[in-house]
Amino acid sequence: MRTDKINNFYLMKLFQYDNFPHVTGNRVSLRQILETDVEDLIEISFYDAVRAETAQQAAEMQAKINQDYLDGNSIHWGIADNETHKIVGTCGYYRGLDKGEGELGCVLLPPYYGKGYMTAGMALAIDFGLNTLGLKRIWAATGQQNGPAIKLLERLNFVKTADLDDGEIEYELKQASNL
Repeated sequence: MRTDKINNFYLMKLFQYDNFPHVTGNRVSLRQILETDVEDLIEISFYDAVRAETAQQAAEMQAKINQDYLDGNSIHWGIADNETHKIVGTCGYYRGLDKGEGELGCVLLPPYYGKGYMTAGMALAIDFGLNTLGLKRIWAATGQQNGPAIKLLERLNFVKTADLDDGEIEYELKQASNL
């Protein structure tokens, strides 16, 4: 029974908003992905590790992602450039919210690689997870060959915690007291 109360607390904390949470930083903002954004995001639209091939598939995947948010299972933002308001990538928490934890994931459109957008977006998501959601643990997984993602996670104070199946590596955010 106590576990149910704890799980419900985290769900209530995440879904107490009348509107989808919008997080604004100096360079980028995290905002809800709109129908008008989907066409620009086809190449980075994924659901259950399956990539969209068409605008219709991307829209269907986004509908599932939106339902996952309403069900309390995840939160998925578009990373918008504050000058152009164009979404350059996505990030969010995809598992563990019911336990006060969050698996953080991200993907960036290729023209924006190496320009600091993902670092800025992920930093906002981490801050939101720790200070708004009160997450006790944040982790991420990536492929062993994904050097840019590994560098990003290390730059954001994640440390490697495990080698997973299928060539994946797990990283966990260092506790705030260790930063």
